[in-house]
Amino acid sequence: MNNNKKSVASFEIFYYEYLNEKGELIGELPGALQNNPELWQKFYRYLVLNRIYDETAIKLQRTGQLGTYPPTQGQEAIGVGMGMAMHEDDIFVPYYREPGTHLTRGVKMEELYTFWGGDERGNNFTKGTRDLPDCIPIGTQSLHGAGIAMAMKLRKEKRAVVVSIGDGGTSQGNFYEAINFAGVHQLPLIFVINNNHWAISVPTELQTHAQTFAQKGIAAGVPGEQIDGNDIFAVYHHVRQAIDAAHQGKGPYIIEAITYRMGDHTTADDASRYRPGNELDENKDKDPIKRLRTFMAAQNLWNEAKEKALYAEVKAEVDAAVQKYLSNTAAPATDIFDYMYDTWPESYHEQRDEVIAYHGGEA
Repeated sequence: MNNNKKSVASFEIFYYEYLNEKGELIGELPGALQNNPELWQKFYRYLVLNRIYDETAIKLQRTGQLGTYPPTQGQEAIGVGMGMAMHEDDIFVPYYREPGTHLTRGVKMEELYTFWGGDERGNNFTKGTRDLPDCIPIGTQSLHGAGIAMAMKLRKEKRAVVVSIGDGGTSQGNFYEAINFAGVHQLPLIFVINNNHWAISVPTELQTHAQTFAQKGIAAGVPGEQIDGNDIFAVYHHVRQAIDAAHQGKGPYIIEAITYRMGDHTTADDASRYRPGNELDENKDKDPIKRLRTFMAAQNLWNEAKEKALYAEVKAEVDAAVQKYLSNTAAPATDIFDYMYDTWPESYHEQRDEVIAYHGGEA
């Protein structure tokens, strides 16, 4: 027996799930989720909206009407749950796979299509203008979120920042710097990790030797937990719980949402080249839309007629958004000069004139 050693630190990571893949409740629903069919059906509508928006984006890309696009099939509960859990004055700092959150926060579908069509004007949201646009570089949004949360703390505001990030993004130094800063200063900052098991073509076991991604916060003094990311109830409740705690000055938190990427990483990817053939089939029944529909049907809240009506209604909304996107007029070519610098470098005056001349005197 060695009397010279003693335990100086220990930790546990807990996993939470309320609605399993069969659409059955595990125990009782917590808080505002109890006996709240209106909220459940609102969840479902946004999940379906996200799915149809997503499927349409892929079709637009395949027909040359949209740029490279990151699908969200099978992961909708994370985005929708986050967005509905946030308060209006909170700030969302996303990575690039979050249409569900944007839509619940009031961003228009045509704005999202415009951005993925290569037009930065799509980021000029008509609503939710305090939220940041999608971040394409991996992990850099973590530091953006930390900076905003620090400003909130200095101003003594009862608000929070929600940063979303993929499992692969947590391997970036930016993520570690951000959680360390958040821990030191006890910032009102929530990190939601979308663990869809693949960082493009790199599986989880080649990304980290840690048992969970949630435990990455422990070294920074940031507590964390795992949830079933396909369970909309778990996402909504635990994100809201973490946000409300942050409003009360209780500091940052990490939530690892376990899900699965049903499609390719982006439309420029082919997951069949690296994903084991049986893996997709093993995860199909975990679909967040299917499990919520099954649950509501068991509560006599949903049926085939309501399903058809909802899909028709949402499809019409998406089609209308597509038409608005496709009717956009091109931005003037001179915008690349006019919105890049406050004061232009001298050489740009001549270049701008050349662009105008190239376009026949109209830019």
